[in-house]
Amino acid sequence: MTRGQVRLSRLRLSPYGARWASVVLVILTGVFNAAASAEPVPDTCRIHYPSDARVPWTCVRIRRQTNVKRLFGADWQGVLRFNRIDRRHIYPGVRIKVPKDLGQVAHFTPLPQTYAPAAQLPKFILVDLSEQFLGAYDFGKLVMSFPITSGDNAVAQHRTPAGTFHVTAYDRLHVSSLYDLADTDRPYPMHYALRFLVTLNGVAVWIHGRDVPGYAASHGCIGLYDEQMQKEYYGTPRNPALEDAKTLYEWAIAPHPDDGRFHTLTNGPTVEIIGQAPDYPPRTVRAAP
Repeated sequence: MTRGQVRLSRLRLSPYGARWASVVLVILTGVFNAAASAEPVPDTCRIHYPSDARVPWTCVRIRRQTNVKRLFGADWQGVLRFNRIDRRHIYPGVRIKVPKDLGQVAHFTPLPQTYAPAAQLPKFILVDLSEQFLGAYDFGKLVMSFPITSGDNAVAQHRTPAGTFHVTAYDRLHVSSLYDLADTDRPYPMHYALRFLVTLNGVAVWIHGRDVPGYAASHGCIGLYDEQMQKEYYGTPRNPALEDAKTLYEWAIAPHPDDGRFHTLTNGPTVEIIGQAPDYPPRTVRAAP
């Protein structure tokens, strides 16, 4: 129980009082969830992607503790992809785009099915920052695509660089040497990591698993769904299902061996990064616990 639930359970209430207590409990649940960290409260309705016009949608505020499987049934993964958000960031107070026809986002991707610059290459990774999406191409044909979170535009040194790069190293169990998990001394996990750039200052930039909160939030890296990591570090979701980082990683490094250690890679996949992450208007920030 939350603190609010304990206090309400001690009250003797009339039927009307019980009804109002139920309403207050929903509000308190949102308040205590919102106090979980200092992250901004996601509001994907305020972020505009070029592909938004393809799928008619309406804006919905999450008003009580629930889960996306109950809300959207078999289409829950498509709704998350459309919003570039993960399950851990769906909680009371969050606003998301809900397609009017859920079937339209069953396999949603804003990326082209064919990409001419990749036509001669067996493995090519396209990152479209303006769409916050990544696609993997096999001789120019899209074989898989994933929502991402890229560098936060509000901080110049955190912006993900555009340009053409190559994957030069991989590390399945990589962790950050610069950043910790919020309110802990544990290095931030960057599992299923593919390095594509080392800056002049010696800072490595990777594609890796992490939180995908519905807006550009990284320190420059490109983040993909990794619910197994979230369960290990945050305790949720209970049954991990989204493993985009693992899927891309295994595709990118094959047929090279993977023993869970850092390895350099020659002739790794080309990584082309285009566009610019969309601006995210000022938003409410959750207070630190």
